[in-house]
Amino acid sequence: MKLLLAGATGLVGSHALRLALADPAIERVIAPTRRALPPHPKLEAPQIDWDALPPDAPWWRVDAVVCALGTTMRAAGSREAFRKVDFDYPLALAQAAHRAGARTYALNSALGADAGSRVFYNRVKGELEQALAGVGFDSLTYVRPGLIGGERAQSRPGEAAASAVLRTLGPLLPRRWRINPAPHIAQALLDAALRAQPGVHAVGSERLV
Repeated sequence: MKLLLAGATGLVGSHALRLALADPAIERVIAPTRRALPPHPKLEAPQIDWDALPPDAPWWRVDAVVCALGTTMRAAGSREAFRKVDFDYPLALAQAAHRAGARTYALNSALGADAGSRVFYNRVKGELEQALAGVGFDSLTYVRPGLIGGERAQSRPGEAAASAVLRTLGPLLPRRWRINPAPHIAQALLDAALRAQPGVHAVGSERLV
């Protein structure tokens, strides 16, 4: 298998990259990024501008795509900037890879993703899921974590406070509301890409604990 991984420098994406490079079923990992990645014999990491993706690059020709792109409203700075990272880029990635022959796509979405939600974050995630369903993949999987557990390169005070509360209350909470460790999410994304089950599927947060 040749796998295209987007978001390889992020929390979930970095775990997905490590797992993919170690998996003997994956021959090649294409990880387009804005900054360089450490070299690896199985890795091709073209440096790109997400606002100007090369439409005919040979590395688009892969079997499956894992998308772990994402930001926060605080980091993005505006709704428009957030939507660009969490909707425009993942959809453009899907369309380009599908045109080149990819038939499987696994998205790191979110608990509560709903195109009809009044919550902007959840609405954007839901709208992306709907848009991806129209691209034409044979196998499409939405992995929907709740609060993601793990050490981030950038500080997120709100998430840190919520994580502390959930760690304390974790055993008392329903599984879907517990912290989802980043490696579990990454493994679910990779499993979806490798299995390539026909149709549209969702992996809920309760399966990522």
